[in-house]
Amino acid sequence: MIQLLLLYSLCCTSPNREGRIREYKVVENDTLSYTLKLALDDKGQPQYFFRNIFTPVCYTNECKPVYINFYWDLLGNYQRYDLPEGKVLTKVDHDEFKEEDYQKLQDILAQNNSIFADLKMEDLIAKGTDNLTDSVDAKAGATLKTIKNQVIDGAVYTCYTLWHIAYGKAVPEMQKIIETYSNDALLHRFLESKNHHYQYWAMDKVMDKNGRVQKPFERDIETIIAGRNGFIAKYALQHVGNDFLKTEQRQNWLWETYQKTGYAMQIAILKKLNTSKIPISKSLAASLQTSLPNANEEQTLLIQNILQKQ
Repeated sequence: MIQLLLLYSLCCTSPNREGRIREYKVVENDTLSYTLKLALDDKGQPQYFFRNIFTPVCYTNECKPVYINFYWDLLGNYQRYDLPEGKVLTKVDHDEFKEEDYQKLQDILAQNNSIFADLKMEDLIAKGTDNLTDSVDAKAGATLKTIKNQVIDGAVYTCYTLWHIAYGKAVPEMQKIIETYSNDALLHRFLESKNHHYQYWAMDKVMDKNGRVQKPFERDIETIIAGRNGFIAKYALQHVGNDFLKTEQRQNWLWETYQKTGYAMQIAILKKLNTSKIPISKSLAASLQTSLPNANEEQTLLIQNILQKQ
């Protein structure tokens, strides 16, 4: 059945006692639906998604209720969990989770590429037991030891069930919801964020396929290229078009960035100037020429190629 997304107009106090909550009812099929919640600040700006989850975790001969709260960022990336007051998690023999079990569960849920993605429930547990079986090794292409390292002994079903909720059908629903909030303010906020998921998402919004950056966001892109996150800085630099770097003012800024950044980013900047068809300003050419005595072999070759092209 096609998933439906219904917006409730209900707003109330959020878990952190600031702002409001907007609730979305997600209908997965004729018998299953749940409420996805979006926390807003006091200005109505989205902050994060969460779910108050109740789910039965069924073993071979019994089912037990699990109460847990999940939190995602605004793009549906799992962040953390906590438990409602007075609730605990238990294992198949009704032993309560220990502190190390809760930490291991967080580690398991933080793995977006978990082996759980390729397994069915029956692959993990032998019928009538709570023990991992050799069939896991055959079906999942992993060693028995590897599987055991990715589950909590006595809580295999719980780990499996909760991981599939964290990375399940709610994620694309969150991505649809946040699209409805997309505006210049949100894009600026995402570009300025330390969350690289937000930055990549926003860059795809403010840059077209030819690397032309919408003017209101040029300063944001400059800040990313000059920032400390080398991976996203290099991504932004490689994806901006020639127009972004063609003015003398922007080239002076690029040289200032070159002088302050690390070696890997310096090479990325020189390669960008090498591969692009950007006329180099006299001031940038002079700066490149002046830097040659202190350049290593790789830098020297790139700088000489840039100057020869001019």
